Amino acid sequence: MISGANRGIGAAIASELVRAGWRLSLGVRNPTSLREPPGGKDTFLHRFDAHDEACEAAWSEATGARFGRIDAVIANAGVMIAKSVVEAGDADVETVLQVNVKSPMRLIRAAWPWLVECGAGRVVLIASLSGKRVKSAASGLYAVSKFAALGLAHAVRQAGWDAGVRATAVCPGFVATEMAASLTSRRAQDMTQPADIGRIVAFLLDLPSSASVAEIPVNSTLEDIA
Repeated sequence: MISGANRGIGAAIASELVRAGWRLSLGVRNPTSLREPPGGKDTFLHRFDAHDEACEAAWSEATGARFGRIDAVIANAGVMIAKSVVEAGDADVETVLQVNVKSPMRLIRAAWPWLVECGAGRVVLIASLSGKRVKSAASGLYAVSKFAALGLAHAVRQAGWDAGVRATAVCPGFVATEMAASLTSRRAQDMTQPADIGRIVAFLLDLPSSASVAEIPVNSTLEDIA
């Protein structure tokens, strides 16, 4: 299951996992808009809206019914509001927490019985380097949500360890997507590419339970954090 899979990082992850032999359930806001999904007719498309609190359970139930199992959840959908914590209003706070923290938690919770049943369930949260440091005032609100997302990944790792469920937070800096283009003047070719994140996720899903990785920071510039 990959949330926010219609473009950017989510689409790149989907393409890479098809190449690795995975069958996909893609959560997208408008399933009819994705006319040629990775994996073709074998790929399951389902409506996903992080603001709809019933959506994650419905998607998980439909995925389990389609495939008879759920082996991995990739919580990729995210939102960025470029405001400091002083500028942000309650509605802004609720939006970033709903999309970046609450929805992934609901999705993992809904898929949990399937992840446990398979004996080697995998959870990957696409967090951010903003979950490890606050780079600027304008990234402050986003960082608050991503610090929480990073904590969620570690909490899931603790909760699922004995059942064979492994969780990892992938923490990229700027990735060449529409979101990044709206936030920086850096050239796309100078940023981490979505396909790079796709390969990292495929690598994580392929690791045995005895080689668990809790966090992977990814950066295209030199800084102390990664």
